[in-house]
Amino acid sequence: MSGPLRLVPDEGTPGWAEETMRLRTLPRRRRPKSLDPVADYPELSPDPLDELADRLADLCADAVHPYEIAAFLESDGLTDEQAALLYGRPDAFTLAEELFDKVDRRYPGPVTAADPWRADPWRCVLRGLVFALPGLGYLLGAGLFNAHRMRFGLPSGMAAMAAATLLSWAWNQALAHRAYGWLSRADRRAAGRALAIGGPAGALLAATAGWLLGGPLAALLFTIGQSCYLAAATALLVLGKEKLLLAALSPSAIGAGLVFAVPLPGPARAAILLGTLAAALGLAGWEVRRCFAKSATAAEGPDWSSTVAAGLFGLAVGTLTMIAGLGATLHHALRPLAAPLAGASATGPALVALTLSLGLAEWLLYRYRALATTALRVSLSPAAFRRRTALALAGCLLGYLLAVAAIDFAVTPLWANAHLIGATQLTALLLLAATLWTALLLQALAVAWRTAGLCLAAAGFEFTALLAGGDPVMVQLYGCGAAAVLLVPVAVVVLGRTTRHR
Repeated sequence: MSGPLRLVPDEGTPGWAEETMRLRTLPRRRRPKSLDPVADYPELSPDPLDELADRLADLCADAVHPYEIAAFLESDGLTDEQAALLYGRPDAFTLAEELFDKVDRRYPGPVTAADPWRADPWRCVLRGLVFALPGLGYLLGAGLFNAHRMRFGLPSGMAAMAAATLLSWAWNQALAHRAYGWLSRADRRAAGRALAIGGPAGALLAATAGWLLGGPLAALLFTIGQSCYLAAATALLVLGKEKLLLAALSPSAIGAGLVFAVPLPGPARAAILLGTLAAALGLAGWEVRRCFAKSATAAEGPDWSSTVAAGLFGLAVGTLTMIAGLGATLHHALRPLAAPLAGASATGPALVALTLSLGLAEWLLYRYRALATTALRVSLSPAAFRRRTALALAGCLLGYLLAVAAIDFAVTPLWANAHLIGATQLTALLLLAATLWTALLLQALAVAWRTAGLCLAAAGFEFTALLAGGDPVMVQLYGCGAAAVLLVPVAVVVLGRTTRHR
């Protein structure tokens, strides 16, 4: 998380950390040199608060909230009884509020300290690639599903893959939260242990769910391989090994390029997919094994409640995204006599645009954190801080939505038999993007259960409405629209508090 509120005047200058460790006391009153009651006795202030404000002028001028002054007064030993006896105020907080109002702000502005949330744009591009490239595996494995037989309203084998994917997303989101929690405690050994146990367990759970739903043997084997790959990819991403994951994905990328050039037989496609899976599993196992060479440092692990919330959030986000991708197919399966949906061909480019934008979404999350940290340093009042964070949120969110729309318009001409996305579909896509990005931001700032609850409600509504025969675009429009309308104000209010960014 970002650094604490600045409580000393010279933060960022050499030696300020040592100065922070010293006990600061209230500046003492100057005693007269003689006892002459006429010449040397100090002039009494009509209000003792004026004298205290003069002595604490620098501290009060630098404070961004009255609580900073109250914390200093209490650390100096001022009790509520002393505040009432010496200054005529009921408690230290009332005294701090009056000091805050009495002294004008003259905060020195941003310090020269390095920005802790400065993100490497190339690393975000790399992560965007490893998020997008696995989609090429579906191109290589498209022939494994039986399109002539239907099961649960989908081509045989696709329902098993969809269920396994949802379980993998939920499980791996919780697993990543758990492992990142250990890494934040500088306990790489515990993070490796969590990945070594949780990764295979999640893959087994997802593969079992897909196997129980059934389908062609080739499709079920593909589903099992996908579950194992997602577990391996989670481990590599958590441990910061994006380059290794990109290397593991290179066979699928090369194979997908060959598919467009020459027709590849089934065994060749299977060999390419197995090569990618073997590389990902091998590299992930090696990196997790290296974690066990580190010594344990943390005694207490991350909060399990937040881990569960992260898993439910992953399930909700996966459901919303899957409905956006398979909604038209499921609608046609439930209502085979209905007319084909207009603009169904635009679904593919829209999902590709959403996937390719994930790297930018991550960079914008870092960008918002950096802007909020700067706002902590330069804001002269809580209202100014709330205004700055709200503008930063609006700017980052608007930039992300514009990028998603631009990528969609750029990808559509490259998509076979795809038509330009319509206004309604574009609105639904942007509402989905706004929901995902805002929810990710709130999750990153530990607003876990409210975010998961709102996303789960939206996903439940969309799934129920789709099964009832609703138009998938309109279902997404209402579901994601309601989620975005609720999530954005929550983000403005919650992230407008200085304590949320410490």
